[in-house]
Amino acid sequence: MAILKRDGQGRHPVEIYYEDKGEGTPIVMIHGWPLSGIMFEYQVQDLLEAGFRVITYDRRGFGKSSRTGTTYDYDAMTDDLAALLDELDLQDVMLVGFSMGGGEVARYFTRHGGKRVTRAALVSSVVPSIVKTANNPNGVPEEDLKEIMNALKSDRQKFLTDFNKGFFGVSFLSQPVSDELMHYYHMVANSADPIATQETAKAWAYGDFVADAKSMNVPTLIVHGKEDETVPMATSADRAAKLIPNNTYKKYDDAPHGLFITHRKQLSNDLIEFAKMPVNSRVGQAQLA
Repeated sequence: MAILKRDGQGRHPVEIYYEDKGEGTPIVMIHGWPLSGIMFEYQVQDLLEAGFRVITYDRRGFGKSSRTGTTYDYDAMTDDLAALLDELDLQDVMLVGFSMGGGEVARYFTRHGGKRVTRAALVSSVVPSIVKTANNPNGVPEEDLKEIMNALKSDRQKFLTDFNKGFFGVSFLSQPVSDELMHYYHMVANSADPIATQETAKAWAYGDFVADAKSMNVPTLIVHGKEDETVPMATSADRAAKLIPNNTYKKYDDAPHGLFITHRKQLSNDLIEFAKMPVNSRVGQAQLA
């Protein structure tokens, strides 16, 4: 097992589990809530076959990383990312952040100056913010977010079952993924530390990444599903595309939040194409269907 040890604020250090595979330009993938790095198994296969080095890791409190009840704010989680890039001495990195992982990607540019990174991708991302405010009228009402927090405390297992359905766009009339896959990802989510699950939910629900998005000074790919009900496109990707100076915005038809499964090949192909672009390319603010 590959473990990165970080100083903790409690009695124990924070241990971050990561996997480092392949050769070539490094792509670091940051998972969504409430999963772990294993969520990218199909993208990892595709990216390795395309000749890239792929690094995945488990956020503190999730997967095989330590569960110390430590700090779960975005500054701390972004520092974990920075420490991993430094530990592996990565250069010419492409960061890929899915859902809440997009917050770490964006925060990395304000907190660590974007060092080592020459490309970025936000997939189904929470950037620039989720909660409904005067500046974000299309956001999720705070009362809905409070219901999520209460459900995580009262019956986390049932909440995760229901959440999984919306995550992958499963309904009475639609079954885009298998029952076996649904069960598997429920187990991954359910295995996370309960405290980490609750605290990171607060982090993504109330995170403000407007300034971070404006500071992303590398070519950035934005991918979002038109049918994403977990992180509505109007409150996230549509706004991110207006804030990030140099971006390509791709909207996937019929795609729910979990498009890394439902639109696996489309996502992999877009990541591969984007990662192969010359570093100094300016992709512009393309609004692509």
